[in-house]
Amino acid sequence: MTTGLERIADKARREPTLQFTSLAHHLTSERLWQALHQMHRDTAPGVDGVAHDEAVDTFPQWSREVLSAVHRKGYHPPPVRRVWIPKPGKDAKRPLGVPTIADRALQRSVADVLSAIYEQDFLPVSFGGRPGRGAHHALATLHQILMTKPVNWVFEADLKNFFGSLDHGWMMQFMAQRVGDPRVLSLIRRWLKAGALEAGELQPSDRGTPQGGSISGLLSNVYLHYVLDLWFEKAIKPRLAGEAYLVRYVDDFVVCFEHQRDAERFQAVLSQRLNKFGLTLEPTKTRLIAFGRHAQHRAEQQGRRKPDTLYFLGFTHYCTRNRKGGFMVGRKTEKSRQRRTLQRLQARMRDILHERIEDQAYWINQLLQGHYAYFGVAGNWWSMNQVYLAVLRYWRRMLSRRSQKSQVSWQAFWRILQRFPLKRPKMSVPYTALPHYAIL
Repeated sequence: MTTGLERIADKARREPTLQFTSLAHHLTSERLWQALHQMHRDTAPGVDGVAHDEAVDTFPQWSREVLSAVHRKGYHPPPVRRVWIPKPGKDAKRPLGVPTIADRALQRSVADVLSAIYEQDFLPVSFGGRPGRGAHHALATLHQILMTKPVNWVFEADLKNFFGSLDHGWMMQFMAQRVGDPRVLSLIRRWLKAGALEAGELQPSDRGTPQGGSISGLLSNVYLHYVLDLWFEKAIKPRLAGEAYLVRYVDDFVVCFEHQRDAERFQAVLSQRLNKFGLTLEPTKTRLIAFGRHAQHRAEQQGRRKPDTLYFLGFTHYCTRNRKGGFMVGRKTEKSRQRRTLQRLQARMRDILHERIEDQAYWINQLLQGHYAYFGVAGNWWSMNQVYLAVLRYWRRMLSRRSQKSQVSWQAFWRILQRFPLKRPKMSVPYTALPHYAIL
């Protein structure tokens, strides 16, 4: 963080109710240039068709024009280019907004400046879209809560179409709590209203914020900071009979409770709270379950062999026992996510069927490494090994289809693996690292 942003952060930390009235001067050509080079060279262009390399070459011209327009409150962001991408594990698709390269650099610059303020305000319960925090921190925190706190009930929830439902009026009211610079507020308001261009037709935007822009992650965290995080901390927890803990990753969150009555009271008032701000729960992903060291006993009393499982951030969390017979939280890759990974790997192997075996091994390892990097959380070795074994079997079948006479025996396949080995499962967050990732 630069010295200027460090001063903002320090002031925000010392004065939690201060409204910052002068921020636009931190939007400089140097910051734009840095934001531009943080993008991948192959990043998709926006509605203007300008690619990353062209934006770099013409930077002196457009950066002056953009910054001049920002400072006189005359900047009008172009609409985003709307593309539709498949929803994970579903036939449906979700919209993704692709800003122009220049607008994306400006969004990243504004997000960096505002993050210096809001990182001092955000509570430890939120993880997604924040510097130095990610899904592994959220998972480790949930693990520590379930293992060390008196948790007996867990409420898991997901917000329905959150990015498309965000209310602009409330968003601007929330931003005005800390941001008083009219130039920055004007930028945010116009980004929210910029709309999307699809099939040559401009679609207006009166609700939501397009996924894909750098500013969207920050805005979503600010919105839920006021709607959910602060409300839970200040209004809900003091009224509960027992302990309670919230863990939120963007719009996906779980709440752990000591007492069932507390959980049921929270569930009863949550919908009302969300509806006030234009949000609703996704019913298929929202439920209250018994979970914790007494969940097995409750399940047996109800005539069930096992207690319910908890789904969070692509993992299935379940109640089990360690070698000494004590309570332990187990986890494995969620079935739909594992199936998706295998489908992606198989599709890639079909695409590279006739490439050199050395190149095939390289691309398969790239995909395996990405899978291990995310799902290599303590306790999940078995699921990752299942992926590894499935890939071995499928690769051998693919090699056997290269021609009518290319049947590859297992003996021949092992010789290939000795020359071009596939990456074996590796824990990126082992048990010894879980306490260090947790943020309580």
